[in-house]
Amino acid sequence: MITTDQVLVGREALLTATGHHPYARHALWRDHEARGWRRDGTVGWLLPPGQGPAGGAVGPAGPALDVFAELVADGTLQAGDWLHLPRATPAEVAARLPVIRLLDEWDFLWTTAPPPEQAGEDRVVRLTEADQPALGALIESSFPSTTSRPGDPRIVAWYGIRDGDRLIAAGADRSRGDIGFLAGLTVATDRRGRGLGAALTAGMTRILLDRYDQVALGVFTDNLGAIRLYRRLGFTGTEPRTSVQLG
Repeated sequence: MITTDQVLVGREALLTATGHHPYARHALWRDHEARGWRRDGTVGWLLPPGQGPAGGAVGPAGPALDVFAELVADGTLQAGDWLHLPRATPAEVAARLPVIRLLDEWDFLWTTAPPPEQAGEDRVVRLTEADQPALGALIESSFPSTTSRPGDPRIVAWYGIRDGDRLIAAGADRSRGDIGFLAGLTVATDRRGRGLGAALTAGMTRILLDRYDQVALGVFTDNLGAIRLYRRLGFTGTEPRTSVQLG
């Protein structure tokens, strides 16, 4: 069980315990309280409903899995809840948690510096309500698996690149904590390989760095091409993650 001296109450207490880790700064929303714990070098938390995953942690995976298993056992966590965990193997997760879905491993990447200037990044513009049909069509054809879509309340704004009247690249500003966060970045399938992904990412990163001291994004570990691009643009900070849905 979680003992009293391990309990952490409130966002500031949790951020302090993590050393203001970029992932914690992203996951813990501003103006929303969270409760959490510290055990054996790991800091974890539970979030109020409507703030994305039910819980998360940074640090060694073992203590996080142990505490979340206790919270499943006492009924605090329910079937269907999502957890964003430190990197763990499927076997480690299955040994402790009832899981109905184990996502591919992914990395939370971040940067604190403006990216190298990319050709075409000056074409990145903030999209408007009038762009929503074109944005929806682009996502359906080029990135149908994304969870970032028009109308998602987590999204602050959409940005994109046009070629004439056609929207050919787009991405979401899904900042929610006190660092910027890019999501749903995509380029039209017939325009790939022309530097548009680099232009979009660089342009959006530069825009968000005007408001935040760090900008981050998530990428699946098997997407090697995207990882190379993000590294080249300065996203060198890395926090390996594993996401699971409880059964």
